[in-house]
Parts: sequence; structure tokens; C-alpha cells
Amino acid sequence: MPVSMRALASALWLLAATSTVHAACDSGMAGRMSAKLHPGRTLDEARAACKSWPGVLGRSIVVLPLLRADAEPGVTELDLDVLVVQQADNGNTERGIITSRLFEQKVLLEDAGRIDDIRIDTTRYALAAGAPVFGLRIRYSSSSRANPYASETLLLYLQQADRLRKVIGGLEVSMDRSVWEGDCSGTFEQMRSALSTAPTRSNGFSDLQLRRTLTGSQAVVVDGGCVVHPHKTVLESTVLHYDGARYVLPAKPPEFLRGIRNQ
Repeated sequence: MPVSMRALASALWLLAATSTVHAACDSGMAGRMSAKLHPGRTLDEARAACKSWPGVLGRSIVVLPLLRADAEPGVTELDLDVLVVQQADNGNTERGIITSRLFEQKVLLEDAGRIDDIRIDTTRYALAAGAPVFGLRIRYSSSSRANPYASETLLLYLQQADRLRKVIGGLEVSMDRSVWEGDCSGTFEQMRSALSTAPTRSNGFSDLQLRRTLTGSQAVVVDGGCVVHPHKTVLESTVLHYDGARYVLPAKPPEFLRGIRNQ
């Protein structure tokens, strides 16, 4: 399938230029919570997120990314304080009460690539009775035109009574990457996935079904034109089991994708 070099270059650049859809805290709740819980710390306001929790009456989720002053030069490192807040009956966000929270140090790192945004995912995963679940989706991208990279990682949190626990510590659910020479020749890889509740259980929690679609292609110069040869699409299905503390994650997709190039 021949394609123009200009079109190919534009497509490659867009892999890393993912749009930022920020879950803004318009009420100022993130800033107030940060000042109260972490006086003297710097809140990364651009990446802070707030969202009401559908199905959990009167509660909101607030994510406070806190910049670490001790990070190495040129590196952004973030602590995360994830809060579940009970809103006042009159809707006054200044009177919200924290019902559960989880504070963790050095959760996110921005080095070779940047953290585009943090989004709250309120998809209803029925893992255990009386234990509502929500997720955070962290989107990353690189600024390299020759080696663009974009990915999204899922963190999954579960609330039991007044405790908030992270049951998935970081599952890459989408990825686009390429290595090319700036004109045409290069390798392009993509991964997409879907996560759903399985009918089986492990240690009292529902298993999770992870389905991933992995594709790749090779671009070469032929008679002055750029031709893209698609590789065979690979489908992978994995069941994630709860080990009593967290869900056990499969091997990282980039390792799995290496075999696509040789098909």
C-alpha cells in the first residue's frame, strides 16, 4: 500500500501528540485539599483531577499530583494523593469530608517522555460486593519526532469501608510507537486493549479478562515512493487473578510486540 512521505510523517508525529483532556477541578477543591494536607508542597495543578463518582452518592474523587523537590535536574517526579471526598448536602465543595485516601511517594516519573494528563475512570468493575472501584488513566508521550511514543497506563483503586487500596499498580492499556529515519523507512507498532470482569474468582475477587490487539507495519522506500507493509495482527487474551493484595499483571506488551516484526 503506497503512501505519501508527508502523510506518513504526519501520522508518526500524531502518535505522540495525543490531545489533553483534563479532568479539571473547577471548584478549586484540589487546591484547597492540597493546601490543607500538604502545606508547603507544590501541587501540579495542570494534572490535578476531580470527578464525581457515579453510583456512589455524594462522593467525589480527587487526585493530587505533588511535585518532588528532590528530583534530579531535568526530571519531574510526582507523589500521588488520591482522595475520596463526601460532599456537603448543600453542594458546598469547601465543606467536603475525606472518607478515604491513599498517599504514595514517587508514583509517576517524567523523564524521556512527558505525562500528558491524569484522567479519572469511573467504569464500573464489579470486583467484590460492597467495594466500589475506580481507575486513573495516565497518558504519556515522547517529544521525539524520529521515535514518537504514546501510551496510556491504568491504575485501579478499590474502596472497602474507610480504606482505599490500589489493586492494579500500572497496566499499559494502549501504546503507539515507531522507529523511523525521518523520510519513510521505519517500524511502527500499536497496542490496544479492553478490560472486563470475568465469571471466575480468585481469593474472593472477580478475575479480570484482558484482551489485547497488537499490530505492526514496516515502511520502505520503493522506486522513490514510500510503501507500508502491514504485519499480521496478533490477538492476546489473558485472565488477571487477584493474589490477595493485587492483580497479577502479564508481561509488558512491548516485549510481546517484538515478534510482530518477523511475521
